[in-house]
Amino acid sequence: MKDSFQTAVILAGGKSSRMGFDKQFLTFNHTRIFDRNLACLKEEFEEIIVVTQKPTAYESYPVICVDDIEKNAGPLGGLHAGLMKSTSDMIFLIACDMPLVQLNYIRYMKAILKREICEICATKTKKGIEPFHGFYSKKLREKIEIAIAQGNRSLRVFTKSSNTYWIEEAVAKQMSPDLSMFYNVNTLEELRRIEQEIW
Repeated sequence: MKDSFQTAVILAGGKSSRMGFDKQFLTFNHTRIFDRNLACLKEEFEEIIVVTQKPTAYESYPVICVDDIEKNAGPLGGLHAGLMKSTSDMIFLIACDMPLVQLNYIRYMKAILKREICEICATKTKKGIEPFHGFYSKKLREKIEIAIAQGNRSLRVFTKSSNTYWIEEAVAKQMSPDLSMFYNVNTLEELRRIEQEIW
């Protein structure tokens, strides 16, 4: 690896109960969200890890597929699986239902990580914590295992209990004025609204 920040992890699990079908196959403006994200992330990362229970869906892609080691632990379990497989010291985390990756923000976070000592780099907005579109250290693996064993499976809560560098909303808006890089899609109605408003 060229540096310590060359791995991106895409979480493609979850029950997708509100969507009615598996969100890892969502399309955005007639293109699969995963395809959009992969093309974008490949500009900035050498290693792409997909945490999924359906690895055959990615056989034609230049990615590494892994399944959760810590079962039924939600996004925190997915983060753990990605960290276990990563060859980088820090990984960039995103979910498969987030269609608007912001490369300038990723580069901004990388610059922060090169000068700050922290376990996580994430964003705080008026609505709360944005744990996705953030960076996480491999050093968190054991800490995640302990949290899950204790029944603490919230990724947002986990970021609060770690050495996190928080980026404030005003800074994030300089690169994503509407904070659309944090959008995730839970229903078809949300997807169509995002398509109409942004594209």
